Amino acid sequence: MRRITILTAAMMVTVTPALAAAQKPKITEAQARAKALSLVKDGKIRSSELEREHGKLIYSFDIAQPNTTAVDEVQISAITGKLVARHHESSAKEAAEAKAEVEEAKQVKP
Repeated sequence: MRRITILTAAMMVTVTPALAAAQKPKITEAQARAKALSLVKDGKIRSSELEREHGKLIYSFDIAQPNTTAVDEVQISAITGKLVARHHESSAKEAAEAKAEVEEAKQVKP
């Protein structure tokens, strides 16, 4: 058992630098923000975050539009700067998503 643990630790040292390099954004949040705002006419960013979703490193922006309570969620690749996804969300769906994220965060903390 001890031999496996040492081997596992050695493998982590070898693999970790390559994984860390692959996880760093190649574009800035400001660049991604500008791209996202160019896609939503007269939008204002309510929230943003850098996250890994479906194996992709992305900037995710919730963008409000005038005269509506709904938001557009715009996801921009942190590697290429290209649009990954865009979803129109009602205020009810957004509230449910926020609640789910809070519950998920509670489960992660020890």
